[in-house]
Amino acid sequence: MVSTFTWLRYLKSKAQYSAALSYKNHKGGLVKDNELFDFLWKHFFHGKMTFLHWNKGEEMAPTISGKGATLLVRRLPFPDRRYVYVGDVVVLKNPEKPDDYLVRRLAATGGYEMASTDQKDESFVLERGQCWVVAENEKLKVKEANDSRTFGPIQMTNIVGRVLYCLRSAVDHGRVQNSPFSMQNDSPVLEVELDVDEMAKSHKA
Repeated sequence: MVSTFTWLRYLKSKAQYSAALSYKNHKGGLVKDNELFDFLWKHFFHGKMTFLHWNKGEEMAPTISGKGATLLVRRLPFPDRRYVYVGDVVVLKNPEKPDDYLVRRLAATGGYEMASTDQKDESFVLERGQCWVVAENEKLKVKEANDSRTFGPIQMTNIVGRVLYCLRSAVDHGRVQNSPFSMQNDSPVLEVELDVDEMAKSHKA
């Protein structure tokens, strides 16, 4: 049973999300002036802030282990430092294959100085709008991890969502550890929109 306080927090988050999404689509020319209110209304009352994503590899083990794990992902209309934070597990567009998606941990954002363990490599500072993402499976070689150590910094705009929950099987599932702020911020969304039965059905399919 979701408490009234949780519902209020959820509705506040959903209002912010709907407004941000409306602004983004209006600015991008996808929504006209006379369509703006209807678009906002539709996403606030009928839209969801989450979507399901199917994990394809073992790069994020043990945090997300098992090929085919079903993930509940929170949509991020503006993937900048107001909405996503270092320490978050994110879904992002593969910079080398735009039609493919990766799940990685956000390790650094614009302004961070990146230093290599190899003294031959010079340190550098991530530019504004850039980020650094890493895989967590220590058993994989760097090339197999397919993260920023291979393809370098990526644009924050490649990030489409933050992973909230992982279902490996109908009896093996749980919340994904993100940054403390995101964990707190995502709690009402998770309480209202998480449906393990639906995830399990999608997982079987």
